[in-house]
Amino acid sequence: MKISRKKFVITFLISAFVFQFISNSVLSPEIGLFPKHGDWYAGMGSPIAWKNILTTIIYPVRYVLIEPLSFLGTDPDPVPPVMLVAFTLYWTGIALVLHFLLSRIFPRKKHEFSGNL
Repeated sequence: MKISRKKFVITFLISAFVFQFISNSVLSPEIGLFPKHGDWYAGMGSPIAWKNILTTIIYPVRYVLIEPLSFLGTDPDPVPPVMLVAFTLYWTGIALVLHFLLSRIFPRKKHEFSGNL
């Protein structure tokens, strides 16, 4: 892979937060990064057909990104940065593992010089 680890992690974190914000804003009644009432899978069983279909499509991604830390949403009055820091650390770990696996699958190619100096 031609992307540095730091750049990959930053891009992954930004993408994860944007995905979380957009999916919560579109599927739940309130707009926000994290659900206010602990409804991590907003749109499931919705009478509106497109919300139900969209939730079904993105469910596997949300399950991996959110499920291990969904217990943080059960606290009725959490400290504001706790969820943000916890998800940042969790998603950084996912990004590092993903970068490692992708760099093993797609190794960097060494440039060879045809040395006519």
